[in-house]
Amino acid sequence: MAETPRIDGRIDLDKPRWQQNSYIGRAKHFFSVTDPRNVLLRGSQLDQAKVLLQKYREHKEPVGTTDEQVFAAKKMYESAFHPETQQKMFLPGRMSFQVPGNMTITGLMMTYYRTTPAVLFWQWVNQSFNAIVNYTNRSGKSDISESVLLKSYVAASTCAVGVAVGLNKATSKLSPLVGRFVPFAAVAAANCVNIPMMRQSELIEGIDVLNENGEVVGQSKAAARSAITQVVLSRVLMATPGMALTPVVMNTLDTKTKLFKNRAWLAAPVQVGIIGFILTFATPLACALFEQNSSIAVSNVEEEIKQKLVESKSTAKYLTFNKGL
Repeated sequence: MAETPRIDGRIDLDKPRWQQNSYIGRAKHFFSVTDPRNVLLRGSQLDQAKVLLQKYREHKEPVGTTDEQVFAAKKMYESAFHPETQQKMFLPGRMSFQVPGNMTITGLMMTYYRTTPAVLFWQWVNQSFNAIVNYTNRSGKSDISESVLLKSYVAASTCAVGVAVGLNKATSKLSPLVGRFVPFAAVAAANCVNIPMMRQSELIEGIDVLNENGEVVGQSKAAARSAITQVVLSRVLMATPGMALTPVVMNTLDTKTKLFKNRAWLAAPVQVGIIGFILTFATPLACALFEQNSSIAVSNVEEEIKQKLVESKSTAKYLTFNKGL
């Protein structure tokens, strides 16, 4: 896989290490960004990485600095610092915390799914974690206000709890295996509410679409709908392998073996471990499904944007936009 083109022979720090026009390149990038080992990095290591990258930008890096050292520093920096504000992010909100955070919450959510109090608590914990992630990774331009985040948090929590409690009652007389899938349905439903709510201003005002020269030609609501749909799909698919396969494995262990017969306490750590293993791969692979800079056919954008393209004598058939995460 070819690496990002260089500028005057030097690494372009503003672009991912791998080409993003292929799924493999995007997957490699997100495996690096979401690497849970970065959670263990000390603050001093992160600060040193930031200093090295700054010196590299200024052509003042220490003599003998290798490309691999720069790439290692870039990986550490991107795991902890906001791309726009350059400020160190709150640990639970970092992308590198997604696997350990989600594996713990999801594992416990799927272990304690039978009683209403447990459902209420773990769905609330899950949506609180999502709110922290959304707030930490919000745009440095503050295009997502705290009030919008709060409203999306309340709406997603209400939706998740409502779906979970409702389905628990509806499946109470069915096979235990069916009941194990209730948390997944609640999480999927919450994502379908949370993300559009959080990005409602984009649906109302549109997002920037760029021509073949990288110039903004307008704000498109159609592009916003496409971007949000892609993000919702990737979030749901990210959760699918762990929350769909784990119930089958746990139900098999529960009914076909004596593993949990006299060791009920073992169910939670086993479930957390299984989900953690799956999420290590599912998280970056789902994030890589769509290009960060997606495209939309000119025929699908608003008439005023088409008119601008005609007036500028542009022959572009597609426009690009940043889909977000």
